[in-house]
Amino acid sequence: MTIKVLIVDDSSVVRQVMQDLLAKYKDIEVIGTAPDPIFAMAKMKTQWPDVILLDIEMPRMDGITFLKQIMSTRPTPVVICSTLTERGADITIEALAAGAISIITKPTLGLRDFLQDSSNQLISAIREAGMARVGLPRPSFNSNNSSQNKNNGNSLTNERMNAPKLTADAIMDAPGSGQHLPTTEKIIALGTSTGGTQALEVVLTALPVTCPGIVIVQHMPEKFTQSFANRLNSLCKIEVFEAKNNDRIVRGRALIAPGGKHMLVKRSGAQYHVEVIDGPLVSRHRPSVDVLFRSVAKSAGKNAIGVIMTGMGDDGARGLKEMYDTGAVTYAQDEASCVVFGMPKEAISLGGVNHIITLDKISQAIDQYGR
Repeated sequence: MTIKVLIVDDSSVVRQVMQDLLAKYKDIEVIGTAPDPIFAMAKMKTQWPDVILLDIEMPRMDGITFLKQIMSTRPTPVVICSTLTERGADITIEALAAGAISIITKPTLGLRDFLQDSSNQLISAIREAGMARVGLPRPSFNSNNSSQNKNNGNSLTNERMNAPKLTADAIMDAPGSGQHLPTTEKIIALGTSTGGTQALEVVLTALPVTCPGIVIVQHMPEKFTQSFANRLNSLCKIEVFEAKNNDRIVRGRALIAPGGKHMLVKRSGAQYHVEVIDGPLVSRHRPSVDVLFRSVAKSAGKNAIGVIMTGMGDDGARGLKEMYDTGAVTYAQDEASCVVFGMPKEAISLGGVNHIITLDKISQAIDQYGR
């Protein structure tokens, strides 16, 4: 099947370079380019694309407004092309919340060379978007779930595409068969990728402050995870932070692995904390769900539950099986509610899943476990 692509970017260089790159692939057809959403909408009246490559900051209409119009009228997979800046990260997180599938990061300088060198990144993002199911129910938020109730994405890189596919062995040894001492402290470990930014909003905004401590890997580039955590923190009753080394895992708090770093769970006495480290890509990701889940299997075992959610590929499948084997209760998001069923499907195939569950039931399972 040919993936029909529309490129919407105010830079003529970006449009031309992307069009030239995509022309080399038989399974991708550029059906048009546009310098802004107004031109794009005119082209889409005659032929609708399978995937839209969308810039954010453009004249006449910004990318966010255009994205929201598309998602409200005819949901279509959208890949955001965003600059690696703090402002770019904040706006891109807003785009992901509005329904975009993934992120392609681009520099402000050396754009032509970057795009040519990053062709694998671009092609993979388009193919991933072409397989995605969009138009699933959007998260809905109650204003009472905002930060005033407190006490005050997906990006592929050249490194990922060209790296050997290492397992979690590259970071730590596999868990043994020893018993884990019981503790009143419980852990929830979540792993997700494509479609996960929206799915995590659904789950986390429904949780009470009494829920167990949560650790999360969401595949997302460096600098974007901080903006993502800040957004969730403003929407949820629980606290949501980008994890820092030695942060404690406590009730009513979720820690999100920083982009470009691995996050591990460690136990000290009856308490748990995270370790944030460098290291090679595992399952072609950093952070890797497999690394997080293996560390939870080793440190917590039956004192934890693991949930693998929407995402492309198989990162997390082996780690969830290791959690299962050490006595943790494990869940996989069901196919109907996934944007991409890849990661849950692989975990189910390995036999590491106790329960297959719909997205809207995950928060309930977490809350019940903590009681």
